[in-house]
Amino acid sequence: MFELRKSRTGPSWPVRNFLDLCSFAAALALAVGAVAIPAPAQAQTRVAAGQDISDFYRARDGRPLWFGQPGQQPEMLVRLFASANVDGLDSNRYPVEALNRAIADARTGNRKAMRRADMLLSQTFVAYVRDLRHPANVGTIYVDQNLRPSAPSARAILDSAAREPSLERYVAQFGWMHPFYGQLRNALASGAVADDKRGQLRVNLERARELPAGNGRHILVNAAAQRLFMYENGREVGSMRVVVGKPIYPTPMMAANVRFASLNPYWYVPPDLASERIAPNVLKQGMKYLDRQGYEVVHDFVDNPQIIDPTTVDWKGVADGKVNVLIRQKPGPHNSMGRIKFMFPNEQGVYLHDNPERELFEQAARLYSGGCVRLEDAWRLSRWLFNKDLTWEGAGTEERVMLDKAVPVYITYLTAVPDGSNVAYFDDVYGRDKKQLAAILGGSGSNAAAR
Repeated sequence: MFELRKSRTGPSWPVRNFLDLCSFAAALALAVGAVAIPAPAQAQTRVAAGQDISDFYRARDGRPLWFGQPGQQPEMLVRLFASANVDGLDSNRYPVEALNRAIADARTGNRKAMRRADMLLSQTFVAYVRDLRHPANVGTIYVDQNLRPSAPSARAILDSAAREPSLERYVAQFGWMHPFYGQLRNALASGAVADDKRGQLRVNLERARELPAGNGRHILVNAAAQRLFMYENGREVGSMRVVVGKPIYPTPMMAANVRFASLNPYWYVPPDLASERIAPNVLKQGMKYLDRQGYEVVHDFVDNPQIIDPTTVDWKGVADGKVNVLIRQKPGPHNSMGRIKFMFPNEQGVYLHDNPERELFEQAARLYSGGCVRLEDAWRLSRWLFNKDLTWEGAGTEERVMLDKAVPVYITYLTAVPDGSNVAYFDDVYGRDKKQLAAILGGSGSNAAAR
């Protein structure tokens, strides 16, 4: 339940890039000249059969995508490409002038020019989306590697756009990214942001690039706002307050799959918290403190461990940090995990759990944990995850309830988030903004261009 500290969490659970468009490069060259759209910086990989741009158009009998609906989406896309430095990308990578010429020809009503312009827009759009889906390293721990952002195939990118009832709205809202991304990006691009907030927006835009797009279910925890959100079908369907780590034990940014819930859990106390919280109380109140709180000294954090007589422990040495002791807290009304915890086994020992200290949720700043995320309403989250009521009454100790399908949880740190048509800002309680902004401004290339 703490960053970079070991605790018992259960068993460990353990890019594609821009496409080769040779199949129709010659047609594009004839239409707009020899326009080369560079692949992303990552190495090219083999394209799966049926997943390139030519396959997309072949499946729709050559019908245009961007010119297939009334609206200004072709021009809107070109403006995005031209301002790609806002995204931390190099806008010179995208053939804006060639696109403007191609769109102008298409607007004359020439059907062949329209098809060629549409294909060039798709080619550039695929490159842009794939570049966006390779975010910079912002310190997120990917417990489950399948959650690491990766670029979809060209066919998947264009199929997703083709399903949209309004391409103008899709482009305006960055429909291929997490909902937060487009709103933060548009705010940064507007020029209406105060100078002292531009850097903060910039680092948060980098973090938002790591968040998932699409309609899958996922949990989002924003440690900076101390709030959890549930997402389904691309929309927020619920939220709650949470308690996160103290500045000395910051809740890490991480992405993992919630695989099961544990009813009536033990709390396996990290050794440093045993030193800080428990040993001083033992010295003051004696062994009765351990009995009253349900603490046991154990030989190891395993199932059915050997129980150690607490009178044999050097509690003064524990309090001074000279002696390590392993302590677990039995299930019950005082257990720090409450009655349920949601597990995504990880080496950091972080998870989501119930919390008996209800008064903490009334605080404006909820920075009290050792790194774990304490939930205001754990049972509401369980109903959403399992689509049924779970109850701890009658459940056995550490009774595991598996999810039929794992649900991703993204623990992030957004100090700037959309708030209606505005942006809400939060204190940088963990000091991450300053460090990340220094890395961006100290870099070169596209990041430097986005200053």
